[in-house]
Amino acid sequence: MEVHCDFNFDELEQIIKKFVGVIYQKPPVRSSVKRRTRKRTIYDIKILDHEGRYVLLDVSSEPGTYMRKLCHDIGIILGCGAHMRELRRIRTGPFTEKNLVTLHEVSEALYMWRNCKDETDLRKILLPEEIATCGMPKIVINDNAVNAITYGAMLTVPGIVAYQKFKEKDNVAILTLKGEIVAIGEAAVDSAKLENMRKGIVVKTKRVIMPRDIYPKSWKKHE
Repeated sequence: MEVHCDFNFDELEQIIKKFVGVIYQKPPVRSSVKRRTRKRTIYDIKILDHEGRYVLLDVSSEPGTYMRKLCHDIGIILGCGAHMRELRRIRTGPFTEKNLVTLHEVSEALYMWRNCKDETDLRKILLPEEIATCGMPKIVINDNAVNAITYGAMLTVPGIVAYQKFKEKDNVAILTLKGEIVAIGEAAVDSAKLENMRKGIVVKTKRVIMPRDIYPKSWKKHE
C-alpha cells in the first residue's frame, strides 16, 4: 500500500486494526461485478514492513474482498488517501505458493507425456481434484446414487452413507465410498436434522464434477 502523505506509524497501525472483522465494501469502479455494498470479513491484517510511504501488509480475508478498496478506505480514515501499489496472492483455500508451477514447466511436462509417453513430471504437477474440497463439509453417498447425481439429480436422504456436520446453505462436497468427488452442492437442511429424516432433499446439486455413467445406472426414466 502506498500512502499519499507522510504518516505516523502508530496512528496507521491503530487505523488498520479497525478493519479486522466484518466490514462493508463497495467494489471499485473497475470491477467485474455489480457495484453494490456487501459485507466481507477480514480475519487478520499484519504490517510486515514499511519504508517511507510504502506499507507491506499481510491480509487474511474472506473470498471476494477487494484489496484495492481496503487500501483506499484505510487512506480515507487516515485523512490523506492511499492506494494498492502491488498485490501478491500467497494462498487461496488449501492452495499455497508451494503448489505453484510455471507455464513453462507445464508445457515441458505435457511434451514429455504426449511425445515420450513419460508422465513423471506431469504427475508432480497435477493434484487430485478432491484437494479443492479441503475445508468443505463432506457427504459420502452409496454407489447406487452416484450416476443420478452426475445427471444433476438432487441428493436425497436414502442415498447418504455418512456425513460431516454442516449448516443449511453451506457448500458441501458429495463423495463416493472410494472418496472420489462427484459434485458440489448447497445444503438444503442442517445436518442435525438428518437423524430424524427418512426422505427429502438434503443437497441441491450446483456443480457436477464426475463424468456421467462412470458408475452403473440405478434409476429409471419416467416416460
